[in-house]
Amino acid sequence: MYAANNSLVGTESLWRQINDKVIIVQILVMIFLCINILLIVTFFKNQCFYTTARYILFAVTLLSDSILLFMTNILVILHNFFLMVQVWLCVVICVVVVLCVTVTPVTLTVMTLECYVAICMPLRHGELCSTRSTMHCILIIHGLSSVPCIVILTTLFASASLSFYRQYQICSVEIFMLHMWQQHLRSAIYQVQFLIMCIIVIFCYVKIMKVAKAASGEDKKSTWKGLRTVILHGFQLLLCLIQLWTPFIEAAVLHSNFIIFKDLRYFNYIIFYLAPKCLSPLIYGLRDKVFFHALKHYASFGLYKRNIV
Repeated sequence: MYAANNSLVGTESLWRQINDKVIIVQILVMIFLCINILLIVTFFKNQCFYTTARYILFAVTLLSDSILLFMTNILVILHNFFLMVQVWLCVVICVVVVLCVTVTPVTLTVMTLECYVAICMPLRHGELCSTRSTMHCILIIHGLSSVPCIVILTTLFASASLSFYRQYQICSVEIFMLHMWQQHLRSAIYQVQFLIMCIIVIFCYVKIMKVAKAASGEDKKSTWKGLRTVILHGFQLLLCLIQLWTPFIEAAVLHSNFIIFKDLRYFNYIIFYLAPKCLSPLIYGLRDKVFFHALKHYASFGLYKRNIV
């Protein structure tokens, strides 16, 4: 009887802890989504942003991050309450998540290249970073970002039977990894992608650093600002790279202790999924004077209209 009571108290304590964690995640997700939506509305309200490559790419990261926050939040709720869905539905959710996970770092790399062109090749910036070129670049970004999705889906369709898609399971990308070689292949693709992105960011940093040392006056100020932007992009990419390693760490912990696994997954989600999403608004929403001025204008205008009503 005493053991049964202890078990009941332990179960209630675990569920209370899970509920507290879910509530904290919901609050953070809602805050970040509201900020992102405000920034997206600011972008679409001001036509001057439509013709500037860095703002268009910034809007792409905001949309991608917002979709990723929404979809991963669904997965968090499903995981914490042990809710199962059919595999075919999980495939749809995970394809969107995997695509958005890759779109953001690839877009950040392109934004770093745009910063490099603006500072190191100012005479060609208008030609290379035109609206038309940026739209083509967005298609390339999504094409490159879809490579992991295509690989995961191809290996899954080749390995799983039709009955597998009708099964009910807790949704996760890991359920598609039916063989160890699939995990290794996915890991290899991600590592190659991020190695290339890191090389590009380091190259841009070195080139901008050389220009910054040679510049003077107002040019020096703007160049150093661009250099700080590249550093922040590099930090975001580092968080994204660590984010790709977390599933492998979690899989190793899962076999030893389930409670530690739950805590570790919660920690990883907060630090490596949610935290990087607040850096993009910080870099362009607050540091960029033009965007911040427009953001402040529309925010104050919205409050003014609300007070009148």
